[in-house]
Amino acid sequence: MSKYCHENSPVYIQGTDIPKNKLGLEDSELLHEIEAHLLEEAYRVFIDELQTDTVFNEAYFKSLHHRTFKTLYDWAGEYRTVNMSKSGSRFCQAAYLETESKRIFTELAQDGYLKHSVNWPMERVAEKLAYYACELIALHPFYGLNGRITRLFFDLIAVYNGYEFIDYTESATTNGTGGNPYIEASIDCVQFADCAKMQAIMLRGLKHPSSTTNQHND
Repeated sequence: MSKYCHENSPVYIQGTDIPKNKLGLEDSELLHEIEAHLLEEAYRVFIDELQTDTVFNEAYFKSLHHRTFKTLYDWAGEYRTVNMSKSGSRFCQAAYLETESKRIFTELAQDGYLKHSVNWPMERVAEKLAYYACELIALHPFYGLNGRITRLFFDLIAVYNGYEFIDYTESATTNGTGGNPYIEASIDCVQFADCAKMQAIMLRGLKHPSSTTNQHND
């Protein structure tokens, strides 16, 4: 697995890519297990809390990260202040992160936070989900756990509109390259601002109730 590159990040144990944590753990596998448990619990909590007046704005997005991981990380819910990259993909520079985040969520507000996409053709829903997913993937606003919170965010939007959690597993069976289709789509988002692969994944993954639930881990 490729590691993140970061410039003088204050959140990692020196000389490692293991984030400092409230439990003092230096075992990355154990940390991943705890993160996965916290995420599973977050899915239950936030699904139960969905209401007709839920607003999928920037504050809500930050709250998902904060409330999910606050027991483990001091930086939960906080936007990063350092530049980060991974596998040659450089995410939004920290100096522009707040401005770009405001732009993305302003656009999302203009689209009604996709709260009425239940009335749209599925192709349009997939197009919009892919666009905003790509924008947040390229933004990569948090020090870590961006992918999982971004997927939680769009899963909640999908459930709000009467869909199941977005199913990312089926995309793996349609890719003959042996790579991870979601990661390949994410790279296209960051390096080329190309949402085509992500849109195809979203379209395949949008399912109405009675379908199989998706996997949440990175």
